[in-house]
Amino acid sequence: MSFVALRRRAAQPASAPPLASASPAALDDEPLGDKPLDDAAPPDRRPALDWRVRFGVLALIWGFSFLFIKVGTQAYAPFQVTLGRLLFGTAVLAAAMAVKRVGLPRGARTWGHLAVAAFFLNALPFSLFAYSELTIPSTLAGICNATSPLWGMALSLVAFSEDRPTRRRVAGLGMGFIGVLTVLGAWQGFSGLDFGGTAMALLASLSYPVGWIYLRRTLAGTGNSALSMTGAQLLLGTVQLAVVTPLFTSMPTSFPVVPLLAVVALGALGTGFAMLLQYDLVAEVGPTTAQMVTYFVPVIATVAGVTLLGEHLSWNTPVGALIVLAGAALTQSRPRRRTAAPSGP
Repeated sequence: MSFVALRRRAAQPASAPPLASASPAALDDEPLGDKPLDDAAPPDRRPALDWRVRFGVLALIWGFSFLFIKVGTQAYAPFQVTLGRLLFGTAVLAAAMAVKRVGLPRGARTWGHLAVAAFFLNALPFSLFAYSELTIPSTLAGICNATSPLWGMALSLVAFSEDRPTRRRVAGLGMGFIGVLTVLGAWQGFSGLDFGGTAMALLASLSYPVGWIYLRRTLAGTGNSALSMTGAQLLLGTVQLAVVTPLFTSMPTSFPVVPLLAVVALGALGTGFAMLLQYDLVAEVGPTTAQMVTYFVPVIATVAGVTLLGEHLSWNTPVGALIVLAGAALTQSRPRRRTAAPSGP
């Protein structure tokens, strides 16, 4: 996600992924063209690819990110996978900033807030997802990621007085968490479920809206370039993992090619390039449409895990995932505005 609009909606889903995506969410309903950002695309420039094609590419990249994590952790420690992800993602954004001649933001206050955002939106959730996939399937991790909108809506109802708990939102939250219980097989006593891995995946999904809400309270309306802020956030996340990783892991004695390529793809595609794609999508069609990619990610993650990794899929997993997505969509939907009938001259 990008900094293109950070004024109204802290509960907007992203994420990816690890997704997420996981840069500051597009938290407004206004398109980028209405924002005074120096790296915004000129309104008369038409992208080479239709936005629907880029939307599909973004969904594929984020959906396959969970597979990349699973493959990467087969040879490298979770912290090492996360560090590689952030390193290659930062490199892609740094290249984009160099091409567009966009500099880093200034001010100690801004960098301090970005450091906190980098922890909650990148370092923490990326690491939790990597650790979770040591013991749970990538399909389950992808579905847990889809609960981010539910956590975000629940937190925003507490954090912001203007986010009123309407019947639609309460119904969506209830439906979503029933879906989570269905995925986990609650009626079977959660038999066969790895609690540690599942809890880490759910905590990772909770971390994203915590970061979004923090950004909404601290950096909304700063006037900095979206690309500049996102690049700085990823840079700070990389520094955080560069400090932590040597403390808890040792240097790998070998570098297997396939897991290494998975980490490179996870960072360069799933983090760096995906953020640029989402940035352009929000700029063109607005965050409301762009954030709909969230609902395709768990579907793609499930298909990839089952077909390419041979992961087992019981009936309650896809059924519960559909309930989760329906609940998340309901919490994000808004009632149609009624047009008043003309009252005469």
